[in-house]
Amino acid sequence: MKNQNRFNVIVEQGIDGYLISSVIELPGCHTQAKTYDELLKRTKEAILLFLEGEKSHKLMSRFVGLQQVEV
Repeated sequence: MKNQNRFNVIVEQGIDGYLISSVIELPGCHTQAKTYDELLKRTKEAILLFLEGEKSHKLMSRFVGLQQVEV
């Protein structure tokens, strides 16, 4: 069985309407798309490309939580 990693992804919508994903544990790993389904597909591709470029991959951080703050 293939070893699979789980990653936390933040999804935002840009002012141009595109959806943007950022992988928390992989700094600089992000992509965009017009639809949510396409965004998920592209995010998985971006993660795989990121990991291919990393010979000795270590998670950069550990996701703890997400909090929205209003000021």
